Amino acid sequence: MKKIAVVLSGAGYLDGSEITEAVSLLIALSQAGAKVTCFAPDIELSEVNHLKGEATSAKRSVLQESARIARGHVQNLNLLQEKDFDGLAFPGGYGAAKNLCNWAEKGAKCDVNPEVRRVILDFYNASKPIAAICIAPVLLAKVLGDKKPTLTIGNDPATIAELQKAGAVHEECPVDDYISDRETKIVTTPAYMYDDARPNEVFAGIFGLVHELVEWA
Repeated sequence: MKKIAVVLSGAGYLDGSEITEAVSLLIALSQAGAKVTCFAPDIELSEVNHLKGEATSAKRSVLQESARIARGHVQNLNLLQEKDFDGLAFPGGYGAAKNLCNWAEKGAKCDVNPEVRRVILDFYNASKPIAAICIAPVLLAKVLGDKKPTLTIGNDPATIAELQKAGAVHEECPVDDYISDRETKIVTTPAYMYDDARPNEVFAGIFGLVHELVEWA
């Protein structure tokens, strides 16, 4: 049984993990027979009212919010050790660009959470596969840009330009497909980077991504 670590960034696409993407990832990993352990950083997030799409003054815990998706079974990211797992995966949602790094604010000049950076480098240096969904590939572009990984981030020209500034090579990809970079062992899928994506299309892309991740693991 392959052991996969999933890093969440909260619950809700505007300020945390995109729930359809996160659940699709967990279901696909279960179908593939993988054993999944969820992690999240123990930091604060700035809440967004998902009904109105507006920021509020409330602060929430990324770790506690992630527990909503993981049914309470989530650990502090600082406990994640590469030696205990065969692969690593990041669902999307603005939390990946706001809580795991500050790409939403600074783009290619962003800073990545130190624990997120550590984990990515540990898995990469151990030649273990990494999957990233939706906006989450920006984490890999920023941390591994000097390796020139081939990633997909949808088809928005501005986002693609920033990804390339970070050092990554971009390849456009349909919602229901994925991009594999066998040299870096990175697999990505655009998911809700396409605003008109349907849930079944998002799941299809993630299902393919997971098949590749588990096969490499």
